Amino acid sequence: MIVMSFDFGTKKIGVAIGECVTYSSRVLKTINKKNYIQNIKKIILDWKPKKIIVGLPLNIYGKKQKITIKAEKFSHNLFKKFKIPVILHDERFTTIEAKNLLFKTGGIKKLTKNKINSLSAKIILQSWLYEKFKKKMT
Repeated sequence: MIVMSFDFGTKKIGVAIGECVTYSSRVLKTINKKNYIQNIKKIILDWKPKKIIVGLPLNIYGKKQKITIKAEKFSHNLFKKFKIPVILHDERFTTIEAKNLLFKTGGIKKLTKNKINSLSAKIILQSWLYEKFKKKMT
């Protein structure tokens, strides 16, 4: 089953795609928040995901913040528009992890917003796949 993930931001949205049988994922792209529905529609038509995972930006204590409400609204709009099940998944520390990975592989030059957002989407998806896999193992 193909699964798509989004790292929602106020200016950019990272996108990744994954597969539930192999529990693998890869970065797709980062899209601008302006006209994002048109860009997402094209990606969904190309990949035909069965589920969408959206990063839920909670604060360090697991509480909602301003961006959390916007991400929830984004999730609701995706479901309303595309009729694909949307799952919110805790994304705490994914941006930090993405920055660390990018820095390790290419130094400061790799730390661009587009790469950070799209890698964060992949990390969100990998985390969701891992949790799904872990549950199947028990």
